[in-house]
Amino acid sequence: MTESPPPDVSRQQARERGVAITLLFVVPMLFSTNIIAARWVSDDIPPFALAFWRWTLAFVLFLPAIRPDLARHWRVILSEWRDLLVLGILGMGICGAFVYVGAQTTTATNVGLIYASAPILIAAAATLIYREPLGRTKAAGIGISLVGVLVIVFRGDIDALRSLALVPGDLWIATAAIAWAIYSVMLRYRPSHLPTRVRFAATMLYGALALLPFHIAEQVGGNALILNANTIAAIAIVAVVPGLGAYLGYARIQRALGASPTALILYLAPVYTAAMAWMLLGETLRAYHFVGAALILPGIFLSTRR
Repeated sequence: MTESPPPDVSRQQARERGVAITLLFVVPMLFSTNIIAARWVSDDIPPFALAFWRWTLAFVLFLPAIRPDLARHWRVILSEWRDLLVLGILGMGICGAFVYVGAQTTTATNVGLIYASAPILIAAAATLIYREPLGRTKAAGIGISLVGVLVIVFRGDIDALRSLALVPGDLWIATAAIAWAIYSVMLRYRPSHLPTRVRFAATMLYGALALLPFHIAEQVGGNALILNANTIAAIAIVAVVPGLGAYLGYARIQRALGASPTALILYLAPVYTAAMAWMLLGETLRAYHFVGAALILPGIFLSTRR
C-alpha cells in the first residue's frame, strides 16, 4: 500500500504547481521582451555590443548565487571548454547578436514568428546530426511549419519568391533560429559532467568572451556604444528579463509541471511578441502573419508531440 505524502509536502507541491502555472503565462512574455527591446534600441545600440553586455551583465548578476558551484566544478569547466565555447557561440553569440542585427531591418512580429519555428528545426537537427528517428507525423509537422516560415519571410508575395527578393533581417533571424536548434540539440545530446545551472553559467561566460572581439570591432569601426539612460536601461532589461528571468522561470516550470506542459511556451511566445509589437511599437499585423502562424503553430504541435 502506497503511503500518502505528509500534508506539508502536499501543500508545498500544490503551491509550487500554482506558481508554475502562473509562470507558464508569464515566461513567454519575458522571452518576447528581448525581441521588443531589440527593435526599440535598434538605432541606438550596436548589435554585438548589446549581446555582449546582455550576457556579461547576466553572468555578473548570476555569479553570487552560482559562485560556490563554479568553484567546485572549475576543473570540469576547463576540461569541457570546447563544448562550452561552441554552446556560447551558438546560444549567446549567434542567437544573441544575429537577432539584434536582424531587428534593424525586420519587424518584431516577424522575429517572433520566424523564431517560433525553432522547435521544428530542433527536431530536424536531431535527425540530421544524431540520427534521431523521424516519423511521418514529425516530418509532416516540420514541412508545414517551414511553409509557414516561408510565407512570413516572403511576405506572402509569390513574386518575391520567384525573384528571391528577401528582407535581410528575416535571413539573420532564420540563421539565429537554426543556431538555436543546434544549440538545443547539443545541450540534449552532448555529454557533460556539469549540473545544469553551472553549465548555463559557464556557457554565458564563454558566450560573452566569444562576443568580445566583435564588440571591440564595432567600437573601433566607428559603430560605438553610447551610454545614456536609454541604452543602459535596454541592456539591463535584456540581461534581467529575457536573460535570467526567463531562464529561471522556464526551469521552475519544467521542474514543477514536466516537459509537455512547458511546451505551451512555444505557442504563446509569438502571440505575445505580436501583441507587444502592436501595442508598444505600433507594428501592423498583415494577412501573411496570420497565414504563417496558422501553419507554424500546428506544425510545432505535430513535430513535438509524443
